[in-house]
Amino acid sequence: MRRFTLRTGIRWKITLAIAAVGALTAVALSLVVHSAARVSMLESARDAELERVQYIATRNADMGRKPIWGAKLNDPELPPQLREKARSGRRGTYVQEHPRKAPEVWAAVPLGNGQVLSLHHPFRESANMVRDLDRALVIGSLSVVIGGSALGVLIGGQISRRLRKAAAAAQRVAHGDPEVRVRDAVGGVVRDETDDLARAVDAMADALQQRLEAERRVTADIAHELRTPVTGLLTAAELLPPGRPTELVRDRAQAMRALVEDVLEVARLDSASERAELQDVALGEFVSRRVTSLMPEAGVRIVADEIVSTDPRRLERILGNLLANAARYGQPPIQVDVEGRVVRVRDHGPGFPEALLREGPSRFRTGSTDRAGVGHGLGLTIAEGQARVLGARLTFRNVAAPGGADGEGASAGAVAVLWLPEHAPTATGSFPIIKLPG
Repeated sequence: MRRFTLRTGIRWKITLAIAAVGALTAVALSLVVHSAARVSMLESARDAELERVQYIATRNADMGRKPIWGAKLNDPELPPQLREKARSGRRGTYVQEHPRKAPEVWAAVPLGNGQVLSLHHPFRESANMVRDLDRALVIGSLSVVIGGSALGVLIGGQISRRLRKAAAAAQRVAHGDPEVRVRDAVGGVVRDETDDLARAVDAMADALQQRLEAERRVTADIAHELRTPVTGLLTAAELLPPGRPTELVRDRAQAMRALVEDVLEVARLDSASERAELQDVALGEFVSRRVTSLMPEAGVRIVADEIVSTDPRRLERILGNLLANAARYGQPPIQVDVEGRVVRVRDHGPGFPEALLREGPSRFRTGSTDRAGVGHGLGLTIAEGQARVLGARLTFRNVAAPGGADGEGASAGAVAVLWLPEHAPTATGSFPIIKLPG
């Protein structure tokens, strides 16, 4: 069961985080300011109302006049809480809330004759001020969120650009460019965790490069040291008397010599020091002659011929290895097609193993993963390395049996495709090798 994952950029994550924090902060401050302002306005209104009713009581009660400014004696609408407080001989105020209109502020004072003088006014003007304040708070909160989002885009974009540069440089390192350094690619004046990551990747790349170089030197040294005893073994085998044992010894000695030469060639290709000696050749005619010489039983079809600038010796080496691989692991007929700058070699065997399609050729890969279960796995490795020197691409895929799609179900053959470049390579490995899935 596949787990659902949502992929988002770090820029938008930072923007969302800043916007969320800004929004929460703005809402919290707005609520505090709204509450504090409303309480302050209500307290001011209550104090003013109480002073007003006291003034009316002092001026008019002794003179027996009718209360002014809307004040009333023993108002039946006086809230019970405030009435009880006034009858107990205390003055007070009360805020009466209404669901669909502004609240009313009441003030009441007791009179000497047991009566209660009260006054009330709606909280309209102050309520309008609170609404204006709320509107200003909403606008300010939106401004904070928008400003925070813009800041998040700016900061996140800077970090995202640095990380993308680091990823691109790391990808080039993974493709075999030893000159690239992630720290130099990231650049910038600011020093942050991206620089720590870049330095760690550079250190890892240097360590891997040193290890690979040490392994390559060891492989080359071992193969070089084996050449002399293997040559001596072949010479001694020639002196043995004729017979079946002698033939077996010669055959194994020759196989060992071929293996040593292949290992040396792989070591040279791994060192990235090989350079192509370019010549202009007619690709169709060249492939036709070489295939006829190397494997006369293979068919050749020239769909379109083209003049290419390449190294004939290395191109012949690639063709020879692809034909040898098809003959060893595939089944006839073997067909070679030339179409412009593209050369296809197809057999009708069980197809390439899944590991090769997924990871590309691997040296010394033997056993059940190979199509015939034998071999050293160096032929396609050398062909891939020589293609890299030519600036070409070498791809591998399987042809599905009738009734199925390519790469699915039973295979009806393997296809190796060599794509020669339009322009001659300027440096070894200037064009990457691409492995297409089946």
